[in-house]
Amino acid sequence: MNIESFLSDIKISEMITSVGKIGVLMGGDSSEREISLDSGNEVYKGLKSIGFDVIKIDVASDSISKILSSKIDFAFIALHGRGGEDGSIQATLEQLNIPYTGSKVLGSALAMDKVRAKYIWEGLNLPTAVFEVIQNDSDYELIKRKLGKDLFVKPIKEGSSYGMSIVKDDEQLKDAFTLASKYGEGVFAEKLIIGPEFSVSILDGFKLPSIRIKTKQDFYNFNAKYKDSDTEFLIPSGLDKYQEDKIQQIAREAFDALSCESWGRVDFMQDKVTGDFFILEINTVPGLTTHSLLPMAAKAKGISFETLLIILIKHYVG
Repeated sequence: MNIESFLSDIKISEMITSVGKIGVLMGGDSSEREISLDSGNEVYKGLKSIGFDVIKIDVASDSISKILSSKIDFAFIALHGRGGEDGSIQATLEQLNIPYTGSKVLGSALAMDKVRAKYIWEGLNLPTAVFEVIQNDSDYELIKRKLGKDLFVKPIKEGSSYGMSIVKDDEQLKDAFTLASKYGEGVFAEKLIIGPEFSVSILDGFKLPSIRIKTKQDFYNFNAKYKDSDTEFLIPSGLDKYQEDKIQQIAREAFDALSCESWGRVDFMQDKVTGDFFILEINTVPGLTTHSLLPMAAKAKGISFETLLIILIKHYVG
């Protein structure tokens, strides 16, 4: 879709009236609370500047009573991690008959559960690194024979790279398991893919360019995402047309396979030897500050942050 033709068809005043009062759901009580507050504040400011009737709702506690007392007509979900991307707030809003942005319950829950997502991708022959669910007493030698000696250990349900570790020996595996276990329901290990990292943002109706992420950290961890000033985001990403088309195709198929909808972000590693792409995960509520990856990709396509918000809302209100 062409952004100029999209905007020419929009009557903002009519849209503002039809959508009614918007509640930006933010904060929450997940490990990504502070990031969510940043996203929520940016969304609130953006919607306010357009002219929407909008309020901020921190759902860290008593979410149902807060949402009910706010008397909102529409919810803009800016919650990251548990409670925001796992289907729970989506189920609450559906019970309250309040429309909302982003994926529905099923898509949100599947994308949040990295292991179930990988089972689905494997079943559809979509490329993702081989993996194994692990326990505290898992045998490193057995895992190594299946996955290789270099592993990536992750919590099954977590975001923003919390609890992730690179593992190269038995002792590191124990430490990595202990760290990942702090973040909830289960731990898994996958083959470590060595090569550049890419991100493809999904925005229905628009094809957004891939972004290559370059960091001096061991991987694109929390510090690289939110603290390091020398992390680089390359747009264009450096892929040739064939590779760009390929990563876009895989991203779309992976997104659709989990019943995700409207918008999101698919993260990849590219094997530096074979050039093959491997799906890491899908974020159904990616960062929404003006310097986050999806807004960055949208801007490269000529879509301002405010226009991005309009696109996300229009998907549901027509």
